[in-house]
Amino acid sequence: MNDEARTAGLASSRLRGPRHSPWRRRRGRAPFDNGDRASRPPVYAALDLGTNNCRLLVARPAANGFRVVDAFSRIIRLGEGVSGTGRISAAAVDRALDALAVCGDKMRQRYVTRARLIATEACRAAANGPDFVARVQEEIGLELEIIDRETEALLAATGCTPLVDPKAETVILFDIGGGSSELVNMGVVGMPSGPPSPSIRAWTSLPLGVVTLAERHGGIKVDRDLFEVMVEEVAACMQPFAASLPKRCESAHLLGTSGTVTTIAGVHLALRRYDRRYVDGCWMGMQEISAVVDRLLAMSFEERAANPCIGPERADLVLAGFAILEAIRRAFPCERLRVADRGLREGMLVQMMRGDGVWQEAGGNA
Repeated sequence: MNDEARTAGLASSRLRGPRHSPWRRRRGRAPFDNGDRASRPPVYAALDLGTNNCRLLVARPAANGFRVVDAFSRIIRLGEGVSGTGRISAAAVDRALDALAVCGDKMRQRYVTRARLIATEACRAAANGPDFVARVQEEIGLELEIIDRETEALLAATGCTPLVDPKAETVILFDIGGGSSELVNMGVVGMPSGPPSPSIRAWTSLPLGVVTLAERHGGIKVDRDLFEVMVEEVAACMQPFAASLPKRCESAHLLGTSGTVTTIAGVHLALRRYDRRYVDGCWMGMQEISAVVDRLLAMSFEERAANPCIGPERADLVLAGFAILEAIRRAFPCERLRVADRGLREGMLVQMMRGDGVWQEAGGNA
């Protein structure tokens, strides 16, 4: 994979509005009517429409990175039932359209000048995924791009490289999603300015995520036996990739980006409410992770739902995510895991800004 070539090819603008949009008529103006753009500093937006969540980041370039000026996240369960029916349901479409309308408002209010808006596994897998994307374009005025799994892995790696331990010879990055999970064997390449870039040595995408696994095995009542069944299913799917990589982990570490690992960190830290400042970049040992997994396996569904770092919307999914993580831990028995509350959106922002040369033009002092 040529990272620089893909960076240039992947950074693209997604700000075209529809000619006849009900959303446009209702609000009386085009979705991105930003006035005199030449007189404003550039503002970038990255939207990730996943199987479970809709997430948006709006940011401006800063010295060797960017500064977030707005954000949005909502659980929409777009992929609910897709594994069984092969289609995105009408209720899921409505939930997604509501969330995307909020994102459109935020982008317009923040005078976004460049954006990338992606959709992942739910839209890839659903027969009506393209129809849904067309409806978003027509009704909301946002042009979604259904990305492939290789692109998803690259974006996750790009977004997480600042958290790689520079002393590590290799890192196993994983992104546990709602409908798929990506794993990347990577290193880091320093850049003259801006964030570092990933050096991807191998990657794979598993057709298993927290939503698909929970729908297959159930997520309300999960005992140790059912948990092990899920772990074994993931392990079998991951085995060819794991077998292709060296098993030495003395100078390696895991790097996880997903709601699964941020939940584990939040529970481990006993946060009264989830706080990214404490979670993003924190290190966890394997015994600490095992203690959290054992604790949540012993909880009832109601107890998981009451935990401030889980909540009722994710209580039926969290143990499926833990099963995926457990399979990864057994395949790659590293001593340390670094937790990332970042990923695809940050990767898109970095790619767009690097493609525009913002750090080079500003001499690293944007």
